Amino acid sequence: MMLEISGLNQFYGGSHILWDVSLTVPRGSCTVLMGRNGMGKSTLLRCIMGITPAASGAVSWDGTGLLGRPASDRARMRIGYVPQGREIFSQLTVEENLRTGLGARHDGATKVPGHIYEMFPVLREMAQRRGGDLSGGQQQQLAIGRALVTDPVLLLLDEPTEGIQPNIVHEIGDVIMRLNREQGLTVLLVEQKLPIARRVGTELRILENGRLVVSGAIDALTDEVVKQHLTV
Repeated sequence: MMLEISGLNQFYGGSHILWDVSLTVPRGSCTVLMGRNGMGKSTLLRCIMGITPAASGAVSWDGTGLLGRPASDRARMRIGYVPQGREIFSQLTVEENLRTGLGARHDGATKVPGHIYEMFPVLREMAQRRGGDLSGGQQQQLAIGRALVTDPVLLLLDEPTEGIQPNIVHEIGDVIMRLNREQGLTVLLVEQKLPIARRVGTELRILENGRLVVSGAIDALTDEVVKQHLTV
């Protein structure tokens, strides 16, 4: 299975946001998508998920075209998504938040899988707390856990370490590596922090002004590339 994006264009109002973007996310990779703020990274993920319509181009997963399909189809195709800002249900309990992912599972499971709580012990401890009462780091763990409840084989993560305390950032990095390297989950990760990108990533893609400017293994994330394309 491979995520393949070809000639993708997207406009917002009069602005051309994505310019003929073509890239692949190889099966089993942890592909890190980087770029300065406002370069089109979140827009690209939203186009893949069908939340933002693309003007032209193609997106396919395992050979099946995604554009034009309703966003809900992604979960059934075992694509998980953790949006920037988490977007958990603040009035629902932790357990209720996690259970919202069950309806998208392909196997009809009706209980939150135990490995979710094993991966994020704090979610078990706070299962009956409202999502809105959790810290930012705990909410991020909940957002990732909710996506994993759908049993994805491809996981899109949009800046999961943004605004998170350092110890939780490290834990989230551990989880991404475990999912990718031990469980074979393919990951597309939007990330700004160089240490975590270098630690968890296997592939690198960089967007600049809506165009793909770097594509290669994570080793391509050299100090020179950082200076040229990522330093503000």
